[in-house]
Amino acid sequence: MVASLDNVRGLTLAMSSSAFIGSSFVIKKIGLKKAGDSGARARAGSGGHSYLYEPLWWLGMVTMILGEIANFAAYAFAPAILVTPLGALSIIFSAVLAHFILKERLHMFGVVGCILCVVGSVGIVLHAPKEREINSVEEIWHFATQPGFIVYSCVAVVGALFLIFWAVKRSGHRKMLVYIAICSLMGSLTVISVKAVAIALKLSFSESNQFIYVQTWFFIFVVIICCLVQLNYLNKAMIISPFQDWVSQSATQIATQLCGFVTIVAGTFLLHKTNTSSTDRHAESAPTPPPPPPPPPDQICVQG
Repeated sequence: MVASLDNVRGLTLAMSSSAFIGSSFVIKKIGLKKAGDSGARARAGSGGHSYLYEPLWWLGMVTMILGEIANFAAYAFAPAILVTPLGALSIIFSAVLAHFILKERLHMFGVVGCILCVVGSVGIVLHAPKEREINSVEEIWHFATQPGFIVYSCVAVVGALFLIFWAVKRSGHRKMLVYIAICSLMGSLTVISVKAVAIALKLSFSESNQFIYVQTWFFIFVVIICCLVQLNYLNKAMIISPFQDWVSQSATQIATQLCGFVTIVAGTFLLHKTNTSSTDRHAESAPTPPPPPPPPPDQICVQG
């Protein structure tokens, strides 16, 4: 890892973000359970909003916002290829806290998934490139308008629109993969825009106002649109960055980062499958209600 001060700051902020976001899931789930158990109002799953009256849910929401702010700030200091994969650590925090607080058992495959996420994160951190020196938003705009990234952006937008207006209507309510695909496509565009806005704020605080450029406001607009879409379809973003931080790296470093990313994806998949399988087993083990008793003889009607 290139041990620069900015990378250390970005790493610290990214890990803090994962801790806050992972904790927020557990806190909000406790709040949702309390709101559902109260019975005074309709549950959230039934279209109700009783959770809005639950302080614990709001505590979880504030914790999540703090995590997102830390994640946003991390992009101003460290490369996107370092910050984005570390978001998977929030799953580990959530799984471990749920095991001890919510008494949701973490099975062996879940433990293996957590270990894979940690190993993948360590591999990426150790070989993270040094952040490219950027002096204005116009430089970011130059990278973002390269032909390769423009083609990818068009494909991502068209793909997301196809999923939203065609695939969701046919399978979205039954297959969460469609929602995740939408969030991944939009999330890949969010990374470049968030990084641009974060660097614009960083430079503006250094007495180099970046909000006089139209490009800054364009990136802010893209962030707002992408975040709204991701909030609607449950955010899970992937890594696509036009900054070319890998240009100064060797083939071994690039390969190690790719292996780390694949390891994180495998760990996340195992954690998700463990949670899904546990839910299915719980549903299967639920007692089947007994059949209704037969009517008494005097109520049986004889036809003919």
